[in-house]
Amino acid sequence: MSLGADAPRKRSRLLALLPLAVFAALAAVFLLQLFSGRDVSEIPSALIGHPAPQTKLEPLAGTNLPGLDSALFKGKVTVLNVWASWCLPCREENPVLLALSQDRRFELMGLNYKDSPEKAKNFLDGFGNPFSAIGVDPAGRAGIDWGVYGVPETFIVGKDGKIAFKHVGPLTEESVKTELMPQIEKAFAASTS
Repeated sequence: MSLGADAPRKRSRLLALLPLAVFAALAAVFLLQLFSGRDVSEIPSALIGHPAPQTKLEPLAGTNLPGLDSALFKGKVTVLNVWASWCLPCREENPVLLALSQDRRFELMGLNYKDSPEKAKNFLDGFGNPFSAIGVDPAGRAGIDWGVYGVPETFIVGKDGKIAFKHVGPLTEESVKTELMPQIEKAFAASTS
């Protein structure tokens, strides 16, 4: 009879230890991530190395610029910035984009994400327009195709029409110098080899 009474006790002990075991397993996973040396703020893109999504967006009214058409990427290095007037980091980023737009070796294009055309136009009138083309994406459908998590985000498309790099968050002078420009140079080098 004592064998039958021990089974429920063992089962209840195991059930009592189960939460502790789950906690220990999760703690181990978090510690491995913490000490892996990987930048946890970096969000990988499944599109790197793949052709840029087929995109054809209407131009932003009142800018006299073309809309965004992925056919424009062919044969040149393109930097595509996803932005919106309601995005506070986009305001901080805009002077950096204006400086970047002075480099004529590549095209700087904009994808206006989930914004009203009037507010987007007012944003550019007030802060300056760094873009050579702007496509409007009022519903965010093109953003989904590009794998956009939020704004701002910046993509580099190589001369071959493939996405070479993605930066999540606002560009700063430092990130342009240490991340974006080296990736742009790499895109140029890839097209000459």
